[in-house]
Order: sequence, then C-alpha cells, then structure tokens
Amino acid sequence: MGVNAKAAEQVNWRDFAEDSLSPLLRSAVQTFVTHGYHGTSTRTLAAAANISVPGLYHHFASKQAIIVAIMDHAMGELWRRSGEADAEAGADLEQQLQLHIECLALFHAHRKELAILAATELRSLEPDARDRHIAARDRQEHLLVEILRTGTAQGVFRATDPRQVARALITMCTGVSQWFDAAGPLSASAIAEDYALYAQRIVRQ
Repeated sequence: MGVNAKAAEQVNWRDFAEDSLSPLLRSAVQTFVTHGYHGTSTRTLAAAANISVPGLYHHFASKQAIIVAIMDHAMGELWRRSGEADAEAGADLEQQLQLHIECLALFHAHRKELAILAATELRSLEPDARDRHIAARDRQEHLLVEILRTGTAQGVFRATDPRQVARALITMCTGVSQWFDAAGPLSASAIAEDYALYAQRIVRQ
C-alpha cells in the first residue's frame, strides 16, 4: 500500500503500552488539551514540564514548534501503525479493511489526547506546518480509499464512492477519541473489533 515496511516493523500496532513522546512533549499535550493552544503560554508549558522558560527554549524555539512536533508525532505514529496492520493483512482485502479499521479505532482510543489536538489545533498551525499536516492526513486517508477502491473493483466490496465511504469510516473511528474512557465498560480492543464489523457491513450493503 505504499507504506514504508521498514518503518512499520519498528512498532507493534496493537501495543500501546509505551508512549514514545518525550516527557516535555507529553506534559505539553496535557497542557494544550486542558487550556487550548492559544490559552497556553510558554511559561505554563515550562511549569508543567518542571523546567525553566530558558530550558524550554533550549529544546524548542517556540510554542508553535512544540505543537508542530506533537502533531507530526501523532501522524507519524498512526502512519507507522497502519503500515504494520497493512503488512499483517497481506493481499486479503477483507483483512486489510478489518485491520485498518481496528488500527484507527485503537489509535484514537489509546492516543485520544494526541488525536484531539490533531483535530482541533490544525487552525493554530502556521501555513507551512498546516499544509504538511493536511498532506499527512490525506496520505493516511488514501490508504483506506485504495483498500475500498481495489475491493470494489474486484467485487469484494460495494462502495460506489470509495472516498466518501472512507471518510465516513474514518470519522467513525476518530470520534472514539471524544468519548472513550479506559475505565468504561468497553475495552479499546472490543470497540476496535466492533468497528471493524460495522465497516464490513457498510461495504457489503
């Protein structure tokens, strides 16, 4: 599917036990989620990370650089996990759809804060960073579009408009970040499996 296989091998797409964000960026994520990008000062970010403002600037040139690093990380991690899910599915189109949807749902459950920032703070990015983020989002969407397009061409799925169906399925999965609670009655894996079934039913109508 065009995903770099070597990069995909670096992460188990179902395993979210470790967070590869640095402690500074992890605290910044929580601060931005709580106060919003424009409601957060560099002094607030430094205090949350338990460092001085000059110490913060030693790592990042600006508040904008921090949100860009967070959003680049989010899209990069999702891309790598999607690559591994795709590699596991092989040439089986039904498996490709199932695992891709599972991957999206799991990511938005386990990385809900990252997902929320990526969705809500696009408006806060400067033009070059915004364009890069949109390109990464489009690249991610294209993976699912191609699964649906190929499956429809081969008679495996029925999707008269693969892009529209892909966007509906992606919206379903990204919405998990808005309500998922790890202490709730449903586990992330159970939700991901259910969503994969919903996706299969939609493309078999």
